[in-house]
Amino acid sequence: MAEKTIVFKVGTSSLTQENGTLDRIKIARITNQLAQLHQKGYSIVLVTSGSIAAGFRRLGFDKRPTKIAEKQASAAVGQGLLIEEYTQNLMKDGIVSAQVLLTQDDFADARRYQNASQALQVLLRQRAIPIINENDTIAIEEIKVGDNDTLSAQVASLLKADLLVLLTDVDGLYTANPTTDPTAQHLPVITEIGEELFAMAAGAGSSNGTGGMATKLQAAQIATKSGVPVFICSSKEDTALLQAVNQDNKGTLFLADSRAMNQKKQWMAFYARTDASVEIDAGATAAMLEQGRSLLIAGIKAVEGEFEVGQIVEVYSQRDQRIIGKGRVKCSSFELQKRLSAEKPEGIFIHRNDWVSL
Repeated sequence: MAEKTIVFKVGTSSLTQENGTLDRIKIARITNQLAQLHQKGYSIVLVTSGSIAAGFRRLGFDKRPTKIAEKQASAAVGQGLLIEEYTQNLMKDGIVSAQVLLTQDDFADARRYQNASQALQVLLRQRAIPIINENDTIAIEEIKVGDNDTLSAQVASLLKADLLVLLTDVDGLYTANPTTDPTAQHLPVITEIGEELFAMAAGAGSSNGTGGMATKLQAAQIATKSGVPVFICSSKEDTALLQAVNQDNKGTLFLADSRAMNQKKQWMAFYARTDASVEIDAGATAAMLEQGRSLLIAGIKAVEGEFEVGQIVEVYSQRDQRIIGKGRVKCSSFELQKRLSAEKPEGIFIHRNDWVSL
């Protein structure tokens, strides 16, 4: 594989004209830069929005639809138009592109998660450029990733990418919305993503897109905790993608967490579906968070929901009701209740190797 793997996420506003239709000049500018980076030896992945924007006018809608069925129908038309634009532009430089459509289920199911990782690795090894979008045509609310900022972070984490670049219509994170507040200050480097940053996050910058700065912060949180640095910058400059590789353009760089999770723990923390939870006492909480110990059945004070051996459950601190982590359980909810009813409950419920603190 090439020296570095870079995941670019391009939003709807970076691909469309003001009336919401695809802008072929913008797409050509993007693909030209991708081709240049590819020729320099980088492994490139593109997570792209724009399928609904590309298709809704072809179906006779005057503006971007709001009803789910109409948006899915627009995506069905637009996805083909969008990938055709990318394919034709990249083929001018002899570069093969590959369409990959994903839903949250592809990340939530451990086997599909591994399959997606392996397929993408093959594409990169064979020097193709995967072009990824959420499968809007079939996705329902329960299996939607929700936005392509999050999807790009999940892909970057999956591939252990060297950099995730989120291209948008603003040049990074500010202390306030720069379009409405003249005192807003640009933040060039972020070392830690806390609640105060989310409080600063402005709304979406364009009526054609779905993700604002808050979704970009959420994406940055996922990626950086997985060891992937994130750079948010504007796509308006002709060479924005080329500059972003070395952060030469104005933007905000989120540094990767030095305590990055391995892929197994990434999956548990961010993707594994959890339908059940347990509450644990103060002693068990301290043992897990401060001493790195396993969760013993004796420390469990309440059980919510049903689960089988090997499923992932959320663990809450009984004292303040906050989630402290997730883990793979060693017994079913039925067996757990039986053991808890004993005079002295014994056994390990979650081994420390199958645990991730949040």
